[in-house]
Amino acid sequence: MSDQAMSDYTDYVPLEVPIPQAPDTSFWSELQWKTLFALCDALVPSIRTAPQSPNDKVISNAEYDAAVNKLTSLIPGPDAKQLAIQYLEEDLSSNPVFRAIVERTVGNTHNEGRNGLGFILNALNTRAGSLIMTGSTTPIHQQPVAFREKVFLGWKSSRLSPLRGVHRGLTLIVKKSWVLASPTVEKVLGYPRVPTHGKPADGFPYEFLQIPPGEGPETIETDVVIVGSGCGGAVTAKNLAEAGLRVLVVEKSYSYKSNTFPMSQNEAYVNMFEASGAIVTEDGSTIVLAGSTWGGGGTVNWSAALQTQGYVRQEWAHGGLPLFTSWDFQRSLDRVCDRMGVNTEHVRHNRQNSVILEGAHKLGYAAKTVPQNTGNAEHYCGTCTLGCASAIKKGPIETFLADAARAGATFMEGFHAEKVLFDKKSGKVAIGVEGTWTSRDQYLGLGGVGATKKKVIIKAKKVIVSSGTLHSPLLLLRSGLKNSQIGRNLHLHPVMGAIATFDEDTHPWVGSALTTVVNEFEDLDGHGHGVKIESAAMVPSIFVPIFPWKEALDYKMSVAKTRRSTSFITLTKDRDGGRVYPDPNDGRVRIDYQVSSFDRRHIVEGLIAAAKIAYISGAKEFITTYSDIEPFVRPDSSDPDSPEGVNDVALQDWIAELRRKSPLEAEKAVFASAHQMGTCRMGKSPKTSVVDSDCQVWGTDGLYVVDASVFPSASGVNPMVTNMAIADWASSKLAKVMNQPEKTRMARL
Repeated sequence: MSDQAMSDYTDYVPLEVPIPQAPDTSFWSELQWKTLFALCDALVPSIRTAPQSPNDKVISNAEYDAAVNKLTSLIPGPDAKQLAIQYLEEDLSSNPVFRAIVERTVGNTHNEGRNGLGFILNALNTRAGSLIMTGSTTPIHQQPVAFREKVFLGWKSSRLSPLRGVHRGLTLIVKKSWVLASPTVEKVLGYPRVPTHGKPADGFPYEFLQIPPGEGPETIETDVVIVGSGCGGAVTAKNLAEAGLRVLVVEKSYSYKSNTFPMSQNEAYVNMFEASGAIVTEDGSTIVLAGSTWGGGGTVNWSAALQTQGYVRQEWAHGGLPLFTSWDFQRSLDRVCDRMGVNTEHVRHNRQNSVILEGAHKLGYAAKTVPQNTGNAEHYCGTCTLGCASAIKKGPIETFLADAARAGATFMEGFHAEKVLFDKKSGKVAIGVEGTWTSRDQYLGLGGVGATKKKVIIKAKKVIVSSGTLHSPLLLLRSGLKNSQIGRNLHLHPVMGAIATFDEDTHPWVGSALTTVVNEFEDLDGHGHGVKIESAAMVPSIFVPIFPWKEALDYKMSVAKTRRSTSFITLTKDRDGGRVYPDPNDGRVRIDYQVSSFDRRHIVEGLIAAAKIAYISGAKEFITTYSDIEPFVRPDSSDPDSPEGVNDVALQDWIAELRRKSPLEAEKAVFASAHQMGTCRMGKSPKTSVVDSDCQVWGTDGLYVVDASVFPSASGVNPMVTNMAIADWASSKLAKVMNQPEKTRMARL
């Protein structure tokens, strides 16, 4: 890429994106909040040689000087020492941005979890409770930071499971909130506010329906209403609109123009991810990232555009769905890829993807370049998970939704679908959707003229639910459907992360996020279950928070080394699933899922392979997100080019220790998921599935689910293309049916 292309972002400043008002914090007392923030300060305290506030961790002059010197050696520029000192000494709880992020995160937590944490905070302020949990009758917020830190570390292995849960949950909240709020972390890492390659461009100019204020519900009539604008809904909208049907796409979240991209990390989480990116499974072990914006996950994903593999298609076909081994389905796969300009010819690997590809080659592992949906152009950007400013990533907002708009489709943002409406005669024919529309001003809490929140009834001949794996089953349940399979068969492709650290800066957020995959270990059981090794978008707030916290100073020093690292994730085709269900108090999504011992054993093999790739590539250190395994540190005498290679004794000893701990204890691991599948799965019987092979919901007429929730099992690859191909096939068939003379189809009910 030319120097001119590299400098086209030089004067570009994304427009600031407002953040909606945080939830009311009055559910806790002032003392409970004070106690919580005292614990936060113990995890990432201000580090000094002499106390200046109760939130300071005091260390010796020698320790402090060593830390400053190490940080200064990592940070380029004349102000390195000053920045290193600011980084060590910054105070969390005095930072209003940090406090606001924590308050929002806790406020968005379901009542059960919030009340449980509140109970612990109250107990810490009683003599008996404090004695049991801290060993002292003095309230913990009155204790010095060193005492709080020691107590908090002890909770990790406490005999009391609620304390272990507080340790796990609060550690995740604090680490992520710190990275988002810190005035120094991005500077220490050298993380840029805007991409260093490419140039900004205008995206498609969408228009959205606006509902005037007034009494009573608003009624809208259309041929097809599509609930959700993600990958499945977008393809469906294009095909049905181009078939001449009136199409209305409704989305609970909001649209943002390309000149707001990439958003700041905090703006992006609040505005483009489900629950501000803070969904965690019930057991607290798996962080679930799901897109919640115009274009859904296709707006915030990492461009990987892998087609459904043959062995998965065979698995689904053998389950009674011959569609997946048909030529029709292959044509749908090719059609959606062609529209997005999926290619490998224009892929340029950055440092971390090159480490994976070249290391795999040295070890003889099967590996390849991952196709990218970049319009047959180069897209050397690792930050478009925060929104693509160049509009080169051809997700739904730059392709299928734009095509739908050109064909006459209409759109509504801020629409929360409450239930599907059915005819009164049979109670089985879908006739529309009822929900609440919230104008953008009302969503942001700005009020003023035109700020509206209003009931809307959408009458339609067909209802397409494309709300995603987390929300499609909840909408079906709210609509009165009783199939016991709704919400079950959840698959998450759980990953465990790792980083390899080198002697020089790698700037892992520069360049394409995910362009290589190691396939060597994708079938470890002979039935298609195993792991793929890929890299992650190294946006600091995605990767830094998942690494183990062992002690405050150690954690800050480890974070600073990220600028010299490359990433690995072990994407697991999980055999064993879970479920989603509505919270009994407020209806929000809850995720009941545990990474099984079967799947955890596969993850161990993926970590071992990643460690070997890191070693053979010259990495000095290899760190996993499993807290009960020490990092592998390469001995000074070790030579990556020595004849013994990965047979190095030190590495083999580390591998043996990891295998001894297999299948790994879930409580000591941090897993993550960016892929959700299967909660309304497709099948040949309502006893085992939610939709038939046409994506129509069993026992209904005119109600369809078209998104990744219909996957019969985990896809084993990044699910975007599979999702789109199913949508292409199902909606093309539906378009033909709707354009035929009306015929009764009640016989199937």
